[in-house]
Amino acid sequence: MRFGLKVNQHQLDWPELSSRVRFAEELGFDGAWIFDHFKAQVGDPQGPCMEAWSLLAALAAVTDRVRLGALATGVMWRHPSVLAAQAVTIDQISSGRLEIALGAAWDEQQHRALGVDFPAVRERAERLEEAAQVTRALMTDDDVSFDGRHYRLEGATYRPRPIQQAHPPIWIAAGGEQVMIPVAARQADVWHCFHGIDELPGKIAVFEEQAERAGRDPASIGRAANLDISASWDEVRGRADRLRNLGFSDIVVPWPGEGRERVERFAGGVMRASG
Repeated sequence: MRFGLKVNQHQLDWPELSSRVRFAEELGFDGAWIFDHFKAQVGDPQGPCMEAWSLLAALAAVTDRVRLGALATGVMWRHPSVLAAQAVTIDQISSGRLEIALGAAWDEQQHRALGVDFPAVRERAERLEEAAQVTRALMTDDDVSFDGRHYRLEGATYRPRPIQQAHPPIWIAAGGEQVMIPVAARQADVWHCFHGIDELPGKIAVFEEQAERAGRDPASIGRAANLDISASWDEVRGRADRLRNLGFSDIVVPWPGEGRERVERFAGGVMRASG
């Protein structure tokens, strides 16, 4: 299993955020994740919350090994052709360490406050699927034309190509069984399911059925889940083992309230034993 540390940027300034990401690299985490919001989700609502994809470029320049991504990038914030250009740029800066994680977003109030459309879930799912297709096509092909319900391209080419070939992995965060998981089953290189561990077997069954229906081998698609490390160490180890047994290839560890010492103990114990 690969382990990534989730360092959400709300309430953090650049020195602290970059320090936490470098800390993840020093401890041997495979990845470091931020989130894609424009407003703090906890604490002071007027506190700082820097923009995700600008941060990824900066983090790429101050790290050497750790993989980087924004989990998950809200589909309504950026046109996918712009996102593709950002992704290739960051993949170049990082020497091929970018993960592209997409999601349908959920914070309607934040979208409304900023004047960004927030359609119903079905349209956001459609846009999510088309965004994955457009982003992938622009990273791999020339003269791309795309005639979707929500996005259209006419003979588009973007250079340079990403360092990772054919492209950086595309993650799709999805938990809804009727609409979102089917999108992930059709489009994801890695499916991220953020639900509780007891719900995961049912979600996996839906995902595998939908992948097979789409003509894909479910085993060929990576799987990611979250692991809270604030519980007792026995619980943390037990959950990590259970996630491994469920076939998850990537574990996302949210930064704990206990801070750096807890992260360091996890890395030296549970992560080292499970990696």
